[in-house]
Amino acid sequence: MHPADFQPTSLNALRAWLYEHHIRPSKRLGQNFLFDRNTLQRILLVADLLPDEAVLEIGAGFGSLTQALAEHGARVTAVEIDSRLKPPLQAIATRYSTVRLVFADFLELDLDVLLDTAFGIGGIGSVVANIPYAISTPIVERLLSRKNRFRQIILLVQEEFARRIVAKPGSKDYGSLSIFVQYHAAAEIAGVVPRTVFFPQPEVNSAILRIVPASPSTVPVNNEERFFAIVHAAFGQRRKTLLKALLAAAPQIGLPNDRTRVAAWLSAVNIAPERRGETLSLEEFARLANTPPEPSNSPEAL
Repeated sequence: MHPADFQPTSLNALRAWLYEHHIRPSKRLGQNFLFDRNTLQRILLVADLLPDEAVLEIGAGFGSLTQALAEHGARVTAVEIDSRLKPPLQAIATRYSTVRLVFADFLELDLDVLLDTAFGIGGIGSVVANIPYAISTPIVERLLSRKNRFRQIILLVQEEFARRIVAKPGSKDYGSLSIFVQYHAAAEIAGVVPRTVFFPQPEVNSAILRIVPASPSTVPVNNEERFFAIVHAAFGQRRKTLLKALLAAAPQIGLPNDRTRVAAWLSAVNIAPERRGETLSLEEFARLANTPPEPSNSPEAL
């Protein structure tokens, strides 16, 4: 089959191409190729792209989403790590002059250079991508490290991962990742996608996750490093009370190694010491981070 004749939305064509070129989808790279036209349309509806919008795609695969974005009128910069997939992707880029291909590991690229290439120097655009399950967390963290460059981030991810992102306090999915993303952005699950629309089929369903960055953040925090240190300490030992978890990490988060003082500090910001970290809201974590304990030599020391 000539690359120009290959259709990434045809399961038969996908299987034939893999067989003809002796390509086995890589588990290490998390390759589950999306071929379903209805799912592609659902993603485009969620993205609701602006006319001629610049889009970054991470993990282009055989190019089904790349092609759908280009047909929709987007200017696409598609990143793909697997050089075995060059011929079909280059065929799409030949058909659509608005498609630019980058064959590299997204996590190893200079992100500022990539975004300037995709969006123009200092420009803003959207991310629309079907990303590998195994590296979803580092991809999301990396994108949010440059959140001011994105109008929105639309990701097709493992459903369980999406539920962790949008989880509320007290739920089993709620954790430090939930806090991280919800601090930097508003996030929602825009729909669940069955495993049957991928080849090979993954073991679980996926979800369309929409993330809209907030600037500077969704809650005011005086010191982000201290804020996230407290969050990680609180979730680091989920079975322990918040008091015990924070005491265990006291030196790392700038707290006195004194049970009475830390308990008094928690109570002073209306957080019961016996609560567990997974019950605290984003606002409560911010309140903790913004209210450090009094120094030990203060007349009002805790």
